[in-house]
Amino acid sequence: MFEAQAEWFSRSLDSLAATIDPGDPRSVEFHASEIFSRRSTPWNRFSKDEARGIITAVLKTMDSAYGTARAFACAVHKQSFPDKDPMALAFEDICSRFDLFLGRLRKDGDRQRGLIILDNSSYETSLQSMSRDFRYIGTKWGSISSLAEVPLFVDSRSSRLVQLADHIAYAVFRRYNSSDSHYFDVFASRFDEDSGIIHGLSHKHNINQNCLCPACLSRRLSQKT
Repeated sequence: MFEAQAEWFSRSLDSLAATIDPGDPRSVEFHASEIFSRRSTPWNRFSKDEARGIITAVLKTMDSAYGTARAFACAVHKQSFPDKDPMALAFEDICSRFDLFLGRLRKDGDRQRGLIILDNSSYETSLQSMSRDFRYIGTKWGSISSLAEVPLFVDSRSSRLVQLADHIAYAVFRRYNSSDSHYFDVFASRFDEDSGIIHGLSHKHNINQNCLCPACLSRRLSQKT
């Protein structure tokens, strides 16, 4: 998203948080798997349908945002790559796709560079090292030239944007791991797309050459035209 959109997303999710805990909306962290399981406070006081409605409401902020906000995701079938780190595969793929997106903007005269912001995790050191390599060595798809800095890591409790990203990741996980597209369909139209090809969504696997997911199908159809 463009930096000017960050405040709008944050205010939208703050307003949703105020309906959950009017007395202390800032204490509400939208973490999709916790909401879905309803095992922790405050989610354990909601019914199954109410909890799932909250996940949908978070994702609808993406669907209702200005069109310049784009989604990126990579689903990795782990068994297809037994000797590789799925996190590293996904991170390289997303960095490359985001860089290509920014490259398209540059061709239209927009010279802004991008930032990647992630939730604090045990992968922080390795991902920072990988991103430095991408900048100076490149990925297997070519060089990375449009990122302003190595990835920045924040505590998700402090960032509504990271909480939204968590929901997008969870929706993609449900779509590919559980064949549940309920959440995915809320914002699927927001994956980066150009000339009929969905560039913002990648499905890495070697199990089904006729996969009908949006990522695989759009690429196959583009090859026939």
